[in-house]
Amino acid sequence: MTPFRLRNIPLLSRVGADRADTLRTDIDAAVAGWNDALLLRVDRRNQVLIAEGSVVLNRAGKVGDAPPADAVFLGKLDDGRHVWALRSDLEPPEDPTVKTEVLDLRGTGDIFDDVSAQLVATATALLNWHASAQFSPSTGAPTTPIKSGWSRIDPVTGREEFPRIDPAVICLVHDGHDRAVLARQAVWPQRRFSILAGFVEAGESFESCVVREIAEEIGLTVTDVQYLGSQPWPFPRSLMVGFHALGDPEQPFAFNDGEIEEAHWFTRAEIREALELGDWGSTSDSRLLLPGSISIAREIIESWAALD
Repeated sequence: MTPFRLRNIPLLSRVGADRADTLRTDIDAAVAGWNDALLLRVDRRNQVLIAEGSVVLNRAGKVGDAPPADAVFLGKLDDGRHVWALRSDLEPPEDPTVKTEVLDLRGTGDIFDDVSAQLVATATALLNWHASAQFSPSTGAPTTPIKSGWSRIDPVTGREEFPRIDPAVICLVHDGHDRAVLARQAVWPQRRFSILAGFVEAGESFESCVVREIAEEIGLTVTDVQYLGSQPWPFPRSLMVGFHALGDPEQPFAFNDGEIEEAHWFTRAEIREALELGDWGSTSDSRLLLPGSISIAREIIESWAALD
């Protein structure tokens, strides 16, 4: 079997800014940098404004003399300026000649530069978590954000809650040669295919999850599960952990949990042709439409398709 690895770091896994975690607990330093800081606004649909491939960052000082209680600290840029995020209506840049677009990370994040992708992914994940973590799971008391938005505290017990991450595996099943499995969920439109994914259960390793999920979803018994890479997926709070594994094309499919409507073995030539036609948003009448480049699924499929 030809060695298989990702050709590129998935877009949302790239490091574009310093997360500057020490500033989360240094309140004086965070407040001191506020007036010179930049602010990323994310609306309630997880959309942001971009201009020429970069996310629009407004002057933070326009909001007030100090960070609002619901603002979250994202890090700092190469020039030392702090960057915060806030859930709010979008605000255009001060220069009216700058052309902007309203975009969301999930649908069109592939056009972001590395800094923008990291900032928007982090902001989206944190703001989504705050929206669902406003009450303590222990006492039901309203929690208060602390550490510049990186945790919340229960005022009754003093217990600190941190942003929740739900790990999920995503795996390309192939035969070790020229064929790979692509599947379509029942809720997806016709011709929209991807690789298989599922959430990790309590007490389960990533590799065990791969074996279980593929057996549940399409009935195949896979072996030789190998790690490829990972990517945050803040919709609302997942971490996608990528793998590939060997399957037997002679074993029949069985759609056991009802999530998958259909699955097929495709040749490398068929997948290469589909990749050239674009992604799920393509108007092509191709039998096969594949995920967009914002997803680690695309990077895994492209890397496998590029093998000789």
